[in-house]
Amino acid sequence: MSMYFDLGDETLWNPSNGAGRLFLRQVEVFEAELKLPSGIGQGKHWGDPGTLEVDPALYAEFARDLVAWHCRTGHSVILALSEGFVATAVALARRAGIELEMPEPGSGHVPGRVRHDVQVPGNPRTTAADVVTALDTRAREMDRWMAR
Repeated sequence: MSMYFDLGDETLWNPSNGAGRLFLRQVEVFEAELKLPSGIGQGKHWGDPGTLEVDPALYAEFARDLVAWHCRTGHSVILALSEGFVATAVALARRAGIELEMPEPGSGHVPGRVRHDVQVPGNPRTTAADVVTALDTRAREMDRWMAR
């Protein structure tokens, strides 16, 4: 058995049920973290949990905010926990024709804002540019592995 992530009549991704369920559970986690709907919902075959429709406008906003969130953090554990999901989400967005810009490397800190999830001690080997490069590379790998 498998699942279908569709955009209109096009199947963007056809994962196994296990991979699809895991992805959907992680979608819920990141919807809560970002306080945004993902745009992934019930497909044209209402009542069939294996067919999901991707709303391109909502998913574009979700994916862009997700990439920005991921690339802003300097926390090694958060990066490790989120990289695979974010890369999969980026690959899905690209298949949907959604253009995502990888953020310019920077400190990620906005002056005047409270910093959350600060890692102590910090990881001096991970730079913002490294995070952006790793995400883009991983998303391209994921695209090769994701069945249509």
